[in-house]
Amino acid sequence: MRVSSQGVTVVALLADPDAPTEIAQRMARTLPDRLAHRSGQGRRFDVEVVSEPFTAGTEDLSTLTRRIMDRARAENWDIVVALTDLPLHSHRRKLVVDLSHEHGLALLSLPSLGGWRLQTKARRAVEEAVLSLAGPRATGAEGAPRSQPLLGPFAGPLAPVHPGPVDEEETADLRYVASGPRGYLRLLVGMVRANRPWRLVPGLSKALAAALATGAIATVNSTVWSLAAFLSAPRLVIAMVGSVTLMIGWLIVDANLWHRTAEVSPEAKKRAALYNASTVVTVAIGVLVCYAGLMVINLVWALFILNDQVFASMTRTPLHATEYWTLSWFVASIATVGGALGSGLESDEAIRAAAYSKREQERRSMLKTRDDHGD
Repeated sequence: MRVSSQGVTVVALLADPDAPTEIAQRMARTLPDRLAHRSGQGRRFDVEVVSEPFTAGTEDLSTLTRRIMDRARAENWDIVVALTDLPLHSHRRKLVVDLSHEHGLALLSLPSLGGWRLQTKARRAVEEAVLSLAGPRATGAEGAPRSQPLLGPFAGPLAPVHPGPVDEEETADLRYVASGPRGYLRLLVGMVRANRPWRLVPGLSKALAAALATGAIATVNSTVWSLAAFLSAPRLVIAMVGSVTLMIGWLIVDANLWHRTAEVSPEAKKRAALYNASTVVTVAIGVLVCYAGLMVINLVWALFILNDQVFASMTRTPLHATEYWTLSWFVASIATVGGALGSGLESDEAIRAAAYSKREQERRSMLKTRDDHGD
């Protein structure tokens, strides 16, 4: 077992900024006690969280491992577990976790854990990794460490996780990867979860204001009344899909969220496709939440402002619950188009947070700033 001279095993959680740091800070509150309880024999653990963009500028496993090792040597940590919200790949498979028992380090890709109960899964994965790195190691026939199974934290009906190949020249001696369609879906959901799409809604405040203004005017327009009264459900669905698609496309183009790669390798193209898929899904969730909010607000506004006699005289249709619902639905589509135009006034920062490629640029800038201060 790796133990410092004071009899305490120092465990560092090296986390990328933003979501990984928040996850590490939450688990660090209870992790020492949980590790001490599970390890037994009166062992003590000291857990510290270090937030820095260690993945900036690269997704190469050997480069990341070297950075983690250099950082651990500089700080004299016994064990270091690195957490990142970037999707990492190994031998064309999605990396879940890499461990090196010789160097006492682990690298965990949080998106590979999926989008549900992420905090619990991450805590269990870190616990198992630390206990495996700190525990006694058996040796195989050739003297290499025989890895203990760690599938527990990753197993599940949508968790096609299995041991992955490790080359002889690599630092890691144990690796778990996810593969196949279910592995891709799990990773994509995890990436969207890491993007935290609910933060996109406050970032669209100006677009939402423009949409609300458009909706308020459209609700009292008699031409809109007449159109809504005679629109069939399929046409309303087409209007909704069209307006939402327009809003999504406009946000991605206007904020330059589409990830392009200069590399021509199949792996680079697959990574770019994965980035873009997560961006589209993230922006779509944010826009759909805005659309639902517009429907509710338009419905309340219509209930307050509309007069049934005036509405009936203009449309030859009595104003009942169905008419309120149809009008609110149609106005939400109109207002979404207005919001798309208003989104041009938005600051790109909140919108760009929906894209991994943009967050990677922020990390690179942070790393450069830190290096400049160090010089």
